[in-house]
Amino acid sequence: MAPSTTPGRAGLPHGNLSACPNGSRWVMDVFHECAQDGRDIASVVLGLVSIFCFAAASFPQFYQACKTGIIDRALSIYFLLGWLGGDLLNLIGSFLADQLPLQVYTAVYYVLADLVMLSLYCYYKVKNRGGGFAAPINAAFFFLSLGMVSTVSFLGRGAAVAQGPATFKGRSLLSAPTNELGSEPFTRSEIIGFTIGSISSVLYLCSRVPQIYTNYKRKSTIGVSYSLFALVMLGNSLYGVSVLLKNPELGQGEGDYILHHLPWLVGSLGVLSLDVVISFQFLAYRRGRPSTREERDALLGEQGDSLES
Repeated sequence: MAPSTTPGRAGLPHGNLSACPNGSRWVMDVFHECAQDGRDIASVVLGLVSIFCFAAASFPQFYQACKTGIIDRALSIYFLLGWLGGDLLNLIGSFLADQLPLQVYTAVYYVLADLVMLSLYCYYKVKNRGGGFAAPINAAFFFLSLGMVSTVSFLGRGAAVAQGPATFKGRSLLSAPTNELGSEPFTRSEIIGFTIGSISSVLYLCSRVPQIYTNYKRKSTIGVSYSLFALVMLGNSLYGVSVLLKNPELGQGEGDYILHHLPWLVGSLGVLSLDVVISFQFLAYRRGRPSTREERDALLGEQGDSLES
């Protein structure tokens, strides 16, 4: 999943429209964000839709993994680990930025979805090799996921009580609020967020390269769900538009605004371009590729040959 955040204006008290004249009431009540005009509201709506795209992206791949049983052959482990690394930084950023519980829980969901994907990968890796360790591996991932949900839920409740007013940041990777007067180009929290966002963007970008190589090496995309990449591309596109639509902070120029969100824009557009390459691979390998049964039989045949030798 690509880094995305819908940047908001400086945090405002809940339901207080005095500091946000002509602002949207529902945006203020739900997200504590000042949406002054149609551009701001459109940015928030597009940011929300991008979140749903990212959230739904994993489900087609879950289905494809169970249907074909060759996820360990179809997906690169480095693709999954890079994705997990980016989402873990997203989760860390959500705490450092003192976000609303909605953003924290969304970040937790992304990490859990990655763990489920890795669990499926390990399960079919062991199963296709004829090993007997699938159950312990699944149990380990289950308890790890359960422990993370419990821990983050506890921390999230504490954050909801302790944190001050927050801004809506979508599927955030630390788009820290700027100084209200715009006097400081970067605050300390923004520098931390900028660094984490940059590293996360690099992880998301690097994760696509081994998957592109895996598809090229197999000359097939069997076992990979195109809906996964289609939804991520849609999410990244909507995210980029939402950032560009948003009005800059009070006292902040367009150039400074873009600079503050540059890591996420570059990461989002970079991942989008690599996903386009994967889309072309789906088209290129659509004809003449082996069926799922043939590929599974070939996999089992290779395993049998290795056992005999």
